[in-house]
Parts: sequence; structure tokens; C-alpha cells
Amino acid sequence: MREPTYFILAALQDEPRHGYAIITRVAELSRQRVTVATGTLYQALDRLVREGLIEVVRDEVVNGRARRHYALTPSGRSALQAEAARMAEAAKVVLRVRPA
Repeated sequence: MREPTYFILAALQDEPRHGYAIITRVAELSRQRVTVATGTLYQALDRLVREGLIEVVRDEVVNGRARRHYALTPSGRSALQAEAARMAEAAKVVLRVRPA
């Protein structure tokens, strides 16, 4: 899983969010290391919906603009947890090696 995808899924783990809120949460969770451009985000969201990892849970209009809210699906939550476990195992390999 690519890092932006991981953080997009992570941004949705506690509550549904709309696009701008996802961008903001990704930056917060990654400590500003990962930034997602608007166009890139919506391409990723469309792909994640097609893959069944997220779903649209609500559409609304705010100030004349459509706002779509996304949430993790059970498959998305499982994929996120599996990736977190994989990264934790990979980190152990480096962290347990002591320099000579």
C-alpha cells in the first residue's frame, strides 16, 4: 500500500469525512509529511470506492457546492490494520539491530 493511500484510510478510521477534511487529517496524521493535492485525492477516493475499501455515506450541498462524505468499509478497516501490522513488523527488523 502506498503511503498516501494508507493515510487516506487512516483519516477515515474514526469518522466519515469529506474531501477537504481528509486532506487536512492526512496532513495532521503524517505530521505534514504527506500532502495530497485535491485532484490526486479524488482520483484515490474513486479508486478506493471501486476497490470496496471506502464508501460514500452522505452527499450534501454547502454554500452551493456538493460535498461528499466517505467512510471506511469493513474491508477498508481490515486492509488498514493489516498494513499497520506489516509496517510494525518491518520496523522491528530495523529497531532491534544494534549498531556495531
